[in-house]
Parts: sequence; C-alpha cells; structure tokens
Amino acid sequence: MSDSVNQPRTFEVLTAAPVRARRKPRDWPNEEKERLIAETLLPGANVSAIARAEGLDPSQLYGWRRKALSSGLVAPLTETAKKEVKFARVEPVASSAVEIVLGDVVVRVGGDIESDHLMKILRAVRKA
Repeated sequence: MSDSVNQPRTFEVLTAAPVRARRKPRDWPNEEKERLIAETLLPGANVSAIARAEGLDPSQLYGWRRKALSSGLVAPLTETAKKEVKFARVEPVASSAVEIVLGDVVVRVGGDIESDHLMKILRAVRKA
C-alpha cells in the first residue's frame, strides 16, 4: 500500500465572475401602457413585434392587454363598430299588422302570430 498523504499534489484554483444582480423591473407609466395597448388593438397589429420594438417581452404586453380587455375599459375594434348606425322610424298605425325593421330587412307580421314563431323568424333574419 502506498502512502498517498506524502505524495505531491496539484491543485487548480477556480475563479468565477460575480453573478449579476437581478435587473430592476422597469416602471412603465400608465400613459405609455395605454399607448401600447391601443396600438395592439388596431386591426392587423402584431403584438410581439410592437413589444420587441419597445424593448418589452411580448408576454408582458399580452398581460397588460389581457388585463385591459378583462377590465372592460377598452375593447378591440370590430367591423360592426365601423358600420354606420341606422335608426328606424316607428309610426303608429291603426292596424293589426306590425312592421319590424332589422337593418335592411322589414318583417311584417299580423297581430295573431304566436310569440315563439315570431322569435324564430327574427333569429333567422338576424343570422342572414
């Protein structure tokens, strides 16, 4: 058996760079958040591209957007929002028939129609 205690040994000294301190989260002003969220709600907007252009992680911007939409304070633009709102003029007429105007469609029904049947007709008109 050999005596390993008295044998020459070599040691390697390891050095390490100090661990970087965690980056402090950036405090975004509400106006800046609102601007970015509004930009993401435009038709055809790319949320990830907008986030990266501002130096943000896309998940952060998606989170802000999700919070804003769930709060009900903002809503995305839809095609129906762009359409012109039309109002129907109602004139009282001495008749048992009723005219219901839904957009460009006029539904004329007699006074003796059952309410269930009328609801089915109106749903069909709305879907068309």
